[in-house]
Amino acid sequence: MNDRKVLVVGLDCAPPEIVFDRRDEFPVLKGLMDRGRYGKLRSCDPPITIPAWMVMATGRDPGRLGLYGFRHRKGYSYNEMWIANSRAVREKKLWDFIGEAGGRSTLVSVPPSYPPTPVAGNLISCFITPPGPGKETTHPAGLKREIEDRFGPYIFDVVFRTDDRDHILREIYAMTEKRFEVMEWLISAKPWDLFMFVEIGVDRMHHAFWKYMDRDHHLYEPGNRYENAILEYYRYLDGRVGRLIDRAGADTVVLVVSDHGAKRMKGAFSVNEWLIDQGDLVVKKRPTEPTSVDDLEIDWSRTKAWAWGGYYARVFLNVEGREPRGIIPPEDYEKERDGLLARLKAVRGPAGEPWDTEVIKPQEHYEVLEGEYPDLMVYFDDLSWRSAGTLGHGTMFLAENDTGPDDAVHAKDGIYILHDPRGGRTGRADADILDIAPTVLDLKGLAVPAGMKGKIL
Repeated sequence: MNDRKVLVVGLDCAPPEIVFDRRDEFPVLKGLMDRGRYGKLRSCDPPITIPAWMVMATGRDPGRLGLYGFRHRKGYSYNEMWIANSRAVREKKLWDFIGEAGGRSTLVSVPPSYPPTPVAGNLISCFITPPGPGKETTHPAGLKREIEDRFGPYIFDVVFRTDDRDHILREIYAMTEKRFEVMEWLISAKPWDLFMFVEIGVDRMHHAFWKYMDRDHHLYEPGNRYENAILEYYRYLDGRVGRLIDRAGADTVVLVVSDHGAKRMKGAFSVNEWLIDQGDLVVKKRPTEPTSVDDLEIDWSRTKAWAWGGYYARVFLNVEGREPRGIIPPEDYEKERDGLLARLKAVRGPAGEPWDTEVIKPQEHYEVLEGEYPDLMVYFDDLSWRSAGTLGHGTMFLAENDTGPDDAVHAKDGIYILHDPRGGRTGRADADILDIAPTVLDLKGLAVPAGMKGKIL
């Protein structure tokens, strides 16, 4: 392993439409682009925070990781689930390879990193850290006391699905400022070969303020007081990133990345309401007020399919011999799945407009399938419509997210910017999220292990 230092700047949810198209407003990021290589970074499927950061850190896709979101079914149970955390990631990560080569890493809030796991170096856990005192949030454990003695309590996340936008703004800035204060100390006080952090504030700003910025958003109000809130935050963040780069040293390689992009949310589609209308989901009593699918009284003896909500829909089939009360004969599995897939792709919008819906069969999409994967993964209208996990709204088409105020959805393309002070390729070239791990290993002079499908940028 060589002695080059690599600083990975993680901007959760940062899209090319802001970072690249408005680059003149962000002098630090623009300077890195002008002197380096940059482009769109195609996220994984699904393009969500968990699993995307671990796809980036391991060079393995979600099928290999067995991570398809934040929550997963426990086996083929109807009502048991498990929540993804750091212990769910069993593949080696960048910092494991660096540690084995005798190097050290500093990792700040890279999801999922709670509970904190041993690392050769220093680690602070991420936004999934439960609130409240008494939690172990760092490795080594004593790092928590060091941080709190100097800076007070570390802020892991904010409540962003609320109507009090002024409060959200204050909290996001407080969180981001605290994180950079801590990192400016860490980058100078602790030895490191790899320094990687993720700023979740970018994601929270998008979800809370996108409709105020985007004139094409169906909830946009001309002349609103938050019109520039997102861009002002990016300008602030650009300055803080610049200060951190200065402290990292003139010879440090800088890699700016996002796990996925963002775009306006057109609404939420109540997929379980649709499944009831289609006859696939049979309930004993159809709800007349908002109700989670988890709270439905489902007649499993007549139900063929149900779904979970989120940025994408996870659809499960009720298969005989697999689910506790399955009714689809195993020999009819593909026929039933193909029929449902075709019907899902044919769903149209509230005005009858065609949607660009993608439906993924995990068995055909991933080379290896680990963990509890759904039978179908559905991106309604190219992810522009969230999948509502609730029903009983009186309509299948909701103007807003069903779990609280939310203005944005995820997009498949994030960003990367790679600047090596010693030279290297420049200009624009798009890449894949799987390219990041082999690129960092190569920058460190380490061999890229077999099984990493990405290319070296």
